[in-house]
Amino acid sequence: MAYLAFSEVGAAGLAEPVAAIPVAPRSASAGLSALEWSVVAIARKDRMSSLRTPGRIAMAMGAVFGDRPNPRLADPRLEALRRIAVLSWHHGYTVPSHAVREFLAAGFSPAQYELIVDSIGVTRREPQQERLRA
Repeated sequence: MAYLAFSEVGAAGLAEPVAAIPVAPRSASAGLSALEWSVVAIARKDRMSSLRTPGRIAMAMGAVFGDRPNPRLADPRLEALRRIAVLSWHHGYTVPSHAVREFLAAGFSPAQYELIVDSIGVTRREPQQERLRA
């Protein structure tokens, strides 16, 4: 870890002032409704396979053994949210760019995407930190 020794004679003049980093204020659209947060929470249990359309073999297996419940949502906006949440739960911050573009095309903002991924990231880290403490 580095530090500046201001106590030495003449060292105070070596430090240059740091310019403030501009931070964009969070807009009102950066939040999510209670319904949208519940979609993010439910997506935690969805598998990655829920993002693909079932193929012929999966359809045949469903006919023989019974269909699994379809996790897809009828509302296209909420389905886009579910898809980005499933990807974030499984892969963290490494979400494919085409998925982010689809999410933004559904009417969400980049600030909402960051909010979702950051909250999922914090939740994913909590169990790891608890294991380290035990």
